Amino acid sequence: MRDSQEHNADVLLAALAEEYFQCFLVHSPLFAHSLGLPGFDGGVGDPSRAARRGQVAELAALEARLHAIDPAELAGQHRVTWSIMAVRLKDEQAWLAAEMHEVAVSGSVSGDLSMLFHLMPNAPLRDAAGAESYLKRLEALGTYYDLLAERYQESAADGKFPTASGVRQALAQLEGYLAGGWDADPLLRPVPPEGVDTGEWRGRAQVILGSVVHPALRRLGKVWAEVLLPGARDDEHVGLRYVPGGRDGYQALVRLYTTTDLTAEEIHRIGLDALGELKSEIAAAGAAAFGTGDVADVLSRLRDAPELRFTSAEHIVSYVTDACERAREAVTGWFRDYAVPACEIREMSPHQARGGPAGAYIWPAADGSRPGVLLVNTHEPQQRSTATLESLAFHEAVPGHHLQAVLGAEADLPNFRRFRRSVAHAEGWGLYAERLADEMGLYSSESARIGMLSEAAVRACRLVVDTGLHHYGWSRDQAIVFMRDNTAQSQINIEAEVDRYISMPAQALGYMLGQLRIQDLRARAAEELGPKFDLAEFHHQVLGHGSVPLDTLDEIITTWIEDIR
Repeated sequence: MRDSQEHNADVLLAALAEEYFQCFLVHSPLFAHSLGLPGFDGGVGDPSRAARRGQVAELAALEARLHAIDPAELAGQHRVTWSIMAVRLKDEQAWLAAEMHEVAVSGSVSGDLSMLFHLMPNAPLRDAAGAESYLKRLEALGTYYDLLAERYQESAADGKFPTASGVRQALAQLEGYLAGGWDADPLLRPVPPEGVDTGEWRGRAQVILGSVVHPALRRLGKVWAEVLLPGARDDEHVGLRYVPGGRDGYQALVRLYTTTDLTAEEIHRIGLDALGELKSEIAAAGAAAFGTGDVADVLSRLRDAPELRFTSAEHIVSYVTDACERAREAVTGWFRDYAVPACEIREMSPHQARGGPAGAYIWPAADGSRPGVLLVNTHEPQQRSTATLESLAFHEAVPGHHLQAVLGAEADLPNFRRFRRSVAHAEGWGLYAERLADEMGLYSSESARIGMLSEAAVRACRLVVDTGLHHYGWSRDQAIVFMRDNTAQSQINIEAEVDRYISMPAQALGYMLGQLRIQDLRARAAEELGPKFDLAEFHHQVLGHGSVPLDTLDEIITTWIEDIR
């Protein structure tokens, strides 16, 4: 009888898991488009308040059905799936209900245009139908941006405003895009497949952009300038604590992105403690490499030394490419024998690069039609340091996200576990990978290794600065000064980082909190298993279950330890 109950529970859960994934794709069709998932061609989603509230109701109904399934009747991966869904359904409802995304206007990586430029141009056009669907999706952007403009007007009527600096950045990004001309338009970057007349297809795309998309963007820009900017928050009041409902909204975001119950005060303290430990490491490394253990002096050398500056965009691309290939050839023994394809390296589009991060990974298409892509920011190369780009390559490619993506694509898991990522797990792994690369001997110079430590300090600073901005009420300048005093990042990168934390509250917290949890679990497993501990198998346990909440990862490693003992 129990076997029958377990089978029935497994079947019900599998169906519910797929329904949950499809619900997400319906509301995020650009995500489906970027991964090459079928069934959502031509859609861009509905950014209206009504759609968001409808999504909350759908998630609540799914949550009720999930809790009608007794997890005690589940085993193995099914129990892991139940655990992940229980966390996500609860946290996603709270995040959507808080509606803090309404005050996120910016030109940073999360901005309305940046996300479009990140997702749309990089999706594969597999056949003539796919090329036609891309044009339908372009046309749908007109309605999408009009609905977005309407939502911002509703938000302003409720007294919820973005920051003035974010609005000005978004307007500058929009103006730069509209003035860029057809040759620079990232939405015209995709190349249709064989059998489609490229000239005719591109001509149709230009007509849609010129008659539908660009006018809608101008209308959106008018709302930004005339409705939002007059009431926007100044640089002294950039945190969510200054937004109606922002205190509770920030805690909901902390829970969503960290998958923990840590408070802002606890996270702030963890960041300060981690930063203190990293400064000790930087001092020791600086004494060995530069003859000085003064942290400020070491960071200044990394930031300002002319010999550590890139000379051109091509220099950046070749530098990152070399690091990625070196890492891909060195994974044997550290991981199971995975077949890891090369990660494609591309320059970030100019419209995304200005104000954007140093790099970003695009996960491969689900059907294999497009490999994983590492976008590197080559804007103003002479302002960027060679000291920090190797750690970025290891974080985004191998042994970081690109390796994660390979395992996720091959795993026999529910689709939401294969394709949706928990920030704390995914980015925690990326940051863990930067440190693992040091164990693997991948850093090519002492300056690159110290650069890795400086980048770790950036992630510790994120815990301090993000909570400082949104919980304690720091100003934008206060956050910039703190980052400059404690990292080797250039001014251009620091400002982009701080603007990211302002426009994406709590997202950056998951990196170091995830890394610390992975490191703690590794130390625990090594201690409890002794000579039975296998690092490659530990890594497989961390990665082989998809992207999971941190407490679920704890359960996975605990079960693995018990099975081996």
